[in-house]
Amino acid sequence: MTCSRLRVLAIEGTAWAASAAVFETTDPTERTDDERVDIFTDAYAPDSGGIHPREAAEHMHEAIPKVVAQARETAETWAAEHDEQTQNPVDAVAFSRGPGLGPCLRIVATAARATAQRFDVPLVGVNHMVAHLEIGRHRSGFESPVCLNASGANAHILGFRNGRYRVLGETMDTGVGNAIDKFTRHLGWSHPGGPKVEQRAKEGDFLDLPYVVKGMDFSFSGIMSAAKQAVDDDEPVEDVCFALQEHIFAMLTEVSERALSLTGSGQLVLGGGVAQNARLRGMLESMCAQRGAEFYAPEPRFLRDNAGMIAVLGAKMYDAGDTLPIAESQIDSNFRPDQVPVTWREREAWTATGDNVRAGDALQGAEATVTFEDGIVTKRRLPREYRHEILDARLRRTRTRLEARLTSQARRAGVPTPVLRDVDPDEGMLVFEKVGEADLRDRLTEASVRDVAGHLATIHDAGFVHGDPTTRNVRVDGDRTYLIDFGLGYFTDDPEDYAMDLHVFDQSLTGTADDPESLIAAARESYERASADPESVLDSLAEIEGRGRYQ
Repeated sequence: MTCSRLRVLAIEGTAWAASAAVFETTDPTERTDDERVDIFTDAYAPDSGGIHPREAAEHMHEAIPKVVAQARETAETWAAEHDEQTQNPVDAVAFSRGPGLGPCLRIVATAARATAQRFDVPLVGVNHMVAHLEIGRHRSGFESPVCLNASGANAHILGFRNGRYRVLGETMDTGVGNAIDKFTRHLGWSHPGGPKVEQRAKEGDFLDLPYVVKGMDFSFSGIMSAAKQAVDDDEPVEDVCFALQEHIFAMLTEVSERALSLTGSGQLVLGGGVAQNARLRGMLESMCAQRGAEFYAPEPRFLRDNAGMIAVLGAKMYDAGDTLPIAESQIDSNFRPDQVPVTWREREAWTATGDNVRAGDALQGAEATVTFEDGIVTKRRLPREYRHEILDARLRRTRTRLEARLTSQARRAGVPTPVLRDVDPDEGMLVFEKVGEADLRDRLTEASVRDVAGHLATIHDAGFVHGDPTTRNVRVDGDRTYLIDFGLGYFTDDPEDYAMDLHVFDQSLTGTADDPESLIAAARESYERASADPESVLDSLAEIEGRGRYQ
């Protein structure tokens, strides 16, 4: 369906931004020198507090016709420039089908249907979050990046495998922008709160706040409560704002690095409105530079909610024949990115551009450099340049101690782990015997996955969690599997904590396996057999799985 010049009009309106755009290109599959995008946006700004759905819908109702008219006029002007003798200045109309506020989405969908019928062209329904990812991939030229989406209602790590964008990690409570807005509403500041926090943080100093990372998932509720309490306890607002940014953005950067390590990708793109924050971009850029990965963040007009990204992805989908009949163009306010069949890309697995390996026998993992010599593994948690030095020192020391203690504790419980030879928490160094021939990521079988699930049941019954049981943190040697890297583990008797271990393992299988469903089912069956209390853990797991954005 590829044509010599493709022009798509797009409409966006998932929450606060009534936006329309026109995208024109000669090749929708890649960025070209002659492509162009014009974006017209009328943003809703509440008088106080956060976004009010009814007010947002009223704004959308008034603003969408205006921005669509502007985009339509631009499309007609561009068509005239090329002397196109046609009644259709556009080849397709794309719109944000979800996720978002239902009343706003319905207004956008109605406008899109009317515009498509007016020009008698196909309709394309775009997932708003996938568009955030694709605009970064398109404009960077990256082949197979990991994507961090950091927006108001969302925060998640995405990667492409086997025809879909997989959620490798996400917030377990609220989106990053919404979390910051909850803090600023406590202070009586108007929406949006992010830019105000960024500005006040420039004058602040460090405070300790909660830091919650579980594998590649994370939580903001604890840090928000602590930040509000710190203000109520008369800590300087500037210091609290500074600490909020240092902790929240370090969490997002850390899980991004874990995703790069898990997948072997050497490319990261950033999307979402919170991505306009200079400190977040700086942290991600620093992390990527330290591990030798490439980083790209689109210009601000493509980061905040905008119809330009909808138009670019809409062109790719149209070119692939992925269009919607009017009768099937219902909106989906709970439209998750992993529900979208990615028709415009080949079903390739990961392109391991980085593959975590450096020179010689050194390997770069997700926060440590590992070297091998004569059957001995030396692991060094080197300082992460993106993190504040006080926070970084605390995490490196705490995680090194926990890894040493829990590795030995698991071994005593009967789980295969490497023998610990030496530990230096202040230097973030551990020395182990070398175990296994390969990571589980490269030796995925039902038998090995069953073993891992059984090992997790054993340590849970012993009263602690692994914390990060991904397919990179299991070593395989023949029919024997070893758990390694307990740095995110801790002692607990809470079934929800045990369930989180299983959730992290499931996500890593989804991101690295060709047939994750059968492997996840095998792991679940094995855990049920091996655990002393599987029912409470699996009930908690079902509840955790329902917390993901737009479940």
